[in-house]
Amino acid sequence: MSKKPEVNVEEVLEVLGAAMERQGKGSRESKAFETAAFCLLYVREHGKLDDFAHYYRERLDPNFKIKVERDFATRDEAEAWIKSGEAVHRMQIRIDGKGFLVVQLPGRLTLMNNPLPVELGTDDSED
Repeated sequence: MSKKPEVNVEEVLEVLGAAMERQGKGSRESKAFETAAFCLLYVREHGKLDDFAHYYRERLDPNFKIKVERDFATRDEAEAWIKSGEAVHRMQIRIDGKGFLVVQLPGRLTLMNNPLPVELGTDDSED
């Protein structure tokens, strides 16, 4: 695999635009394509294209494994751990068998649902 993925932002936006037109304005699919286009524009306009390229390469790597940093029996235990100061943005954790991602919001960390591969029918997580 090459070091830089082949991501041509303008080309991707063109393809998404054409797909939106084929689906009909206001359709569920059209809205999904529009959202994807805005996500890509956001990444580019906020100077995060290199971060995205790293993420993209990582996810394309057939050896990529999601590493679960911590396991908790309950959401309350996980929330207490976050408040303890040990949690770090982007940590993948498991609560009662379900995946969550620690996410930095303005002024605080929180948890976001982030299903593990085993929950999605694939098993490429690293415990």
